[in-house]
Amino acid sequence: MSAATTLAVAAGGGLGALLRLLVGRAVVGRFGAPIARGTFVVNVTGAFVLGLLTGLAPARDLTLILGTGLLGGYTTFSTWMFETDRFAGEGAGRAAAWNVAGSLGVGLLAIWLGRAVGGG
Repeated sequence: MSAATTLAVAAGGGLGALLRLLVGRAVVGRFGAPIARGTFVVNVTGAFVLGLLTGLAPARDLTLILGTGLLGGYTTFSTWMFETDRFAGEGAGRAAAWNVAGSLGVGLLAIWLGRAVGGG
């Protein structure tokens, strides 16, 4: 991987993190949502776009920049796990279970749909 591609992946990661912040805040602002809804929307939309990207199968460097960089910075496994643990710690075991099951189920549907739309 070239130095330019490496820098572009890093820049994509920074942009993805900024987008995650903005989308998460917009979801919470729009719906007055509890902690996990913003993360859910970010991760599901990220899964859709990654599916779309894999369906389109662009050049290797573009896949690295968008998939690893932008979407890697945008989506967030650690926050999803933190929020799930927080639900469980607050005695909201059902919310924790729904957070896991819903994110996995809808996330898989999103990536499959994205791949289909992308022609893969």
